[in-house]
Amino acid sequence: MLISVIGLCGIHRADELYGGSSAFDRQLVWLMLSWPAMLLVTTVSYRPLRHICPWLYVASLASLVFVLFMPAINGSRRWIPLGVFDFQPSEPARLAFILALAHYLMYRESQRTIRGLIPPLIMTVFPLMLILREPDLGTAMLFLPILYAMLYAAGAKVQHLLAAAAIGIMLLPLLWGQMSPEQRSRVVMVFTQTDGGTAPPGDGFHLHQSKQVMALGGIWGSISRDEPVIDDPSAYTLPAARTDFILSLIGERYGIIGCGVLLSLYGVIVFQGLKVAGKSREPFARLVVVGIVAMLATQSLLNASMTVGLMPITGITLPMCSYGGSSLMSTCLSIGLMMNIAMRPGYEVTPTQRFN
Repeated sequence: MLISVIGLCGIHRADELYGGSSAFDRQLVWLMLSWPAMLLVTTVSYRPLRHICPWLYVASLASLVFVLFMPAINGSRRWIPLGVFDFQPSEPARLAFILALAHYLMYRESQRTIRGLIPPLIMTVFPLMLILREPDLGTAMLFLPILYAMLYAAGAKVQHLLAAAAIGIMLLPLLWGQMSPEQRSRVVMVFTQTDGGTAPPGDGFHLHQSKQVMALGGIWGSISRDEPVIDDPSAYTLPAARTDFILSLIGERYGIIGCGVLLSLYGVIVFQGLKVAGKSREPFARLVVVGIVAMLATQSLLNASMTVGLMPITGITLPMCSYGGSSLMSTCLSIGLMMNIAMRPGYEVTPTQRFN
């Protein structure tokens, strides 16, 4: 909840700098829907969910195929228009993938062999490639860290995972061939970026402005000053400020201290999530929590890293902080599921049937 409140402050700062919009009000509405949904998930045991995990995975793949036939918005086919709001199927697809993979791995030993790693890898490739076709490099990048974390938690051998990683590195040219020209230029920009001076044209403009806006906040942020550091309004220009680069606005408003507090809150969630996984006695529950923790940790690190130029700009949002209804709802449902498992750490005990 604190992360979401900080996100609202960042969206409000965007309204101050770039003019009013409906983003703040819409995000507030989504919060009023997502928080009760998060708590509602905790009221019923998660255990019956195991039986429908494969069907959720299949439904998510179908939605990822369906979205590719939707009209393009800003060059991407990521959303299905539903009238009141636009649904982004890649967001719930991540949770569906975690549930399906946990269902597959929960009582198996095959992942301890090289051959046993092939079915989980195939399960990962399907949603990953479909999301790349949208194109959405940021969301696609989450699937492999989730896969490796869950395989490790399921007992896969480290040497096998390292071998699979080596094979993945060798297949990077194939991934490069599936990326759009825009995505490739963003990867190249990480190695050719320069600080200071005039903002470069093209994709380098976003990264340059992101770092500049954050730097304008200094240590304590603009909230501690009466006058702006720079009188030139163009210095504060930042595309996608309410979504991909919300961390830059938080840094401008609340400084490095504010960014540190925000990232520390994600650290608390990750730490508590690992404690929940450690206490859970059911393999399915433990694997689900590990997958959710890996997803949140990777997404937070990717967004923060791209904001300061350590990773390519991928269009990935900061979970529970950036503007976006589908992302907020799916993340809150994931947190609610983790809370559900934390409330029920033991085995399921059922009455013994007696036959006459």
